[in-house]
Amino acid sequence: MKFHEIHEECGVFGVYGHSEASNLAYLGLYALQHRGQEGAGICSSDGRHLHLDKSMGLVADIFSEKRLKKLPGHIAIGHNRYSTAGSSVLKNVQPILANFALGPLAIAHNGNLVNAGEIREELEKEGAIFQSTSDSEVIVHLIAHSKTGDFYERVIEALRQVSGAFSLLILREKELIAVRDPYGVRPLSLGQVDGAYVIASETCALDLIGATYIRDVEPGELLIINENGLKSMKPLIAPRQASCIFEFIYFSRPDSYIFGEKNVNEMRKKFGAQLAKESGVEADLVIAVPDSGVPAAIGFAEESKLPFDFGLIRNHYIGRTFIEPKQNIRHFGVKIKLNPVRQLLEGKRVLVIDDSIVRGTTSKKIVKMLREGGGAKEVHMRISSPPTIGPCFYGIDTPTRQELIASSHSVEEIRKFITADTVAYLSLEGLKNIVPESHNFCTACFDDNYPISFPGERLAQMELFLK
Repeated sequence: MKFHEIHEECGVFGVYGHSEASNLAYLGLYALQHRGQEGAGICSSDGRHLHLDKSMGLVADIFSEKRLKKLPGHIAIGHNRYSTAGSSVLKNVQPILANFALGPLAIAHNGNLVNAGEIREELEKEGAIFQSTSDSEVIVHLIAHSKTGDFYERVIEALRQVSGAFSLLILREKELIAVRDPYGVRPLSLGQVDGAYVIASETCALDLIGATYIRDVEPGELLIINENGLKSMKPLIAPRQASCIFEFIYFSRPDSYIFGEKNVNEMRKKFGAQLAKESGVEADLVIAVPDSGVPAAIGFAEESKLPFDFGLIRNHYIGRTFIEPKQNIRHFGVKIKLNPVRQLLEGKRVLVIDDSIVRGTTSKKIVKMLREGGGAKEVHMRISSPPTIGPCFYGIDTPTRQELIASSHSVEEIRKFITADTVAYLSLEGLKNIVPESHNFCTACFDDNYPISFPGERLAQMELFLK
C-alpha cells in the first residue's frame, strides 16, 4: 500500500488453453497485487459452464487450493480491484458474471469510463437493473442490449459507446476476448506459456508463470482467442494515443515492461538522474521513500555522485487495517509503515526522493520523522515527477483538485508546509524528454490537458464524483 493518497487502479489477467487455467490466474493476480488490494476474483470455463469465485481481501488470503479446485477448465480471467468507481463492497468486485441471450459472459475491467453515468441513466430508463455501482457493469448491459448480429459486433458496438480507459477481458464458455481502449491508457500485454495464450496488465505477471512475452495489445485492438487460434482486429479508433505516464512514475512494478517494452525501473532511474541535473543540492546522503522512490533515488545518487542508502525502512507486512493504540503516538500512521535509521541519518544533510506529493500531509510527517527520529541536520525533498495539479478520471484513485496541494500552492509554499529545507520537482519538460514518444502519453495530472473528452460540461461534476 502506498503511504499517500494516490492509489492503484486495477489489474487483469487471462489465460486460454491451459489445463491449470485458474491456478495460473491466481499466480497472475498475485504478481499484480500492487494494482489493487481491496478484492479479487477469478472466473473459469470448462467449455460448458462458467465458474466464479471472488471475495474482499488479498489474493493469497482469498484463494486456497480447495477454492481453486472449484474453478475448473482451460480458460480463466482474474481481476484485482481498487475502487476508482463504485464503493468498496463485494458486489463491486470483479469479474462480473452475467447471462443473456447469447449465453453467459464474465468481464474484468481495468480503467474508468467518463460517460458511465449518462449511459447508466439511459439503460435504467429502458428497464435495465444494475447489481453493482461499478461502471464496468455498464459494458455488460450495453452488450446485452445490442441488437446487432453476432457477439463480436455487439462487443464492438458497446465499446464504441463508452468513453474512457479500459483494458478489458471477456470470458465466454469457449473463448477469451481482450480489448484495449483506442487511447491505450492502461497497459495490456500478450504472452504464451505451454502453448496457452496469456493476457496481463503487466509483464511481471507473465514472468511469474514462466510465460514468454509476445507483444502489447495495441490501442483499439480486439483479440479473439478460441479453438481457431488468435484473431486480431482494430475496430476502435481515437484521435491520438494517450497512455498513462503515471504508470512509469508509480503504478507499475519496476520489473515490468510496459507501453512498448519500456522497463519501468530504468525509466524511474532516468527520472532521478534528470532530477539531479535540474535540482542538485549539497548533501551527504540520498535516501528514498520506499518502495516506488527507490529507483529514482538510485538514479539521483549516481548522477550527483552522492552515496545512496536505505534511510527509511518499510514494514511490508501491514494489512489493510490495524488497531491503533488508545494512547496517542506521534505520527503513528506513518511510523507503522516507515521507520528512520538513525545511525545513517544523524547529523547528515539528507536528500529524500519520493515519486509525488499529493496532499502534503504524509511528506510533512516524513520530514519531521527524519529530523526527530532520524536526527537529520537538513532534509531536502526531491520529487521524481512534476507537481500533481489535476485529478485522474481514467482509472486512478486521486483526490479532488482542491485536495491536491500543488494545484493551489507554489513550490515554496509547499516547502514551508512540509517543513523541508528545500523542495524541488522534476520539470514536465524534463519528464517528457526522458519518455520516448512522450506525445503519446497522457500528462493531464500535471498540465490539465485531458485527452479524452467528458460528456457535456462534466469536468466539474466529475471532480465531485471522485469523492
